[in-house]
Amino acid sequence: MTSTPWSSRSEATLLRATSRRRTRPGGRSRLAVGEPGSLVGTSSGGGVELTRGPFVSFVRRIFPEPDEREASYLGDLFRKETVGGALALAAAVVGIVWANSAWGGSYQDLRHWELGPLDVEHWAADGALTLFFFVAGLELKRELVVGSLRRPADAAVPVAAAVCGVAVPALLYLAINANGGAMEGWAVPAATDIAFALAVLAVVGSNLPTALRAFLLTLAVVDDLIVIAIIAVFFTDSLDLAWLAVAVATLVLWAVLQRLRVSTPVLYVPLAMLAWWAVHECGVHATIAGVALGLLMRVRRDAAEEVSPAERVEHLLSPVSSGIAVPFFALVSAGVVLSGGGDLVRDPVVIGVVVGLVVGKPAGVLLGGWTVARFTHASLDPSIGWRDVVGVALLAGIGFTVSLLVSDLAFSGPERDAAKAAVLAGSVGSAVLGVLVLGHRDRFHATP
Repeated sequence: MTSTPWSSRSEATLLRATSRRRTRPGGRSRLAVGEPGSLVGTSSGGGVELTRGPFVSFVRRIFPEPDEREASYLGDLFRKETVGGALALAAAVVGIVWANSAWGGSYQDLRHWELGPLDVEHWAADGALTLFFFVAGLELKRELVVGSLRRPADAAVPVAAAVCGVAVPALLYLAINANGGAMEGWAVPAATDIAFALAVLAVVGSNLPTALRAFLLTLAVVDDLIVIAIIAVFFTDSLDLAWLAVAVATLVLWAVLQRLRVSTPVLYVPLAMLAWWAVHECGVHATIAGVALGLLMRVRRDAAEEVSPAERVEHLLSPVSSGIAVPFFALVSAGVVLSGGGDLVRDPVVIGVVVGLVVGKPAGVLLGGWTVARFTHASLDPSIGWRDVVGVALLAGIGFTVSLLVSDLAFSGPERDAAKAAVLAGSVGSAVLGVLVLGHRDRFHATP
């Protein structure tokens, strides 16, 4: 998932808020202590200040300030949808090639290398993807409060498309696996990888209406919300009530700090780590902590603030999510050993996932969107038509990251590898079909 670009005005405002500098003797500049954009600073909205002290001084000695031009360039680079998608795809390819090479044993050793309480595979799924889902939670909160989901009438068509886009592939999977198949994988083809889908749209759709991107974004955000709920409800085996109470308490404290306009990460970072560990230990998948924390961030700015806390945090963390966390998960999770090709093709798990992504996902998106537009007062944006939506519906079949995560949760052993291979095949197929359709529509919209 990648963050939603702001308007040029909002981007300029954020850059002003994060680029104030004080100049040291000799002409070198640095971030001003206590200004918005410094990692430890005050809230311009009158919140609690915590900018000095032994802990802050210690952190600054350990982590010197980076070169401004390098940090700005890398941050802007990793915020681009195409770059984040390309990095994750490259990491997945490296994982597949590595797992199927003569050095495949070292790949498996890496995945199962114990680092503290978890191995690398679980750090990727439970740790790295928590950051991914935190950014997703920020996006969802912004869309709900100030974005495209703020007015239900405007969001009705893509929301209905998202709901049916989850239901239809799941039902197709269940139908294909009804006779003795692995029914527990029904949620694998239900997901959409927002980062990859938007990256493909950005590459192929230079002349497509901006409303089409908004449609895909709304669809994918709602899709993510549904899949997150599925993970929380259907993939939680048991609950440790004591750890659950700790998790709830940390989330409440997080919300209180947001309400009090406390802005320092000296409090938020340890609290987020405690929330993550408590959710992990209580039996719920740890990524739910990321979503919950993101949803509790404040997205409306105060009168004295240039940008909201959610915008500032998203601007800071989205490059880390798309440039490091998601590629790391793709590298560790996508390395499927591709053996027994004939058996894979006939495996009902593989058939169910591929058909669900390539056929069920676009069919559900189109069915849900068209039904609401046909029988209610809701409608598509005037600048786009249903032929454009066909291309976006195909891109919704790119499950990749989230589908790989659900595969890890639903299966173990050979079935998990089969499901992952199907996710990769179905995602590639959906991307190719989407590129073909949207490429044609892009040429149509480019015609005067």
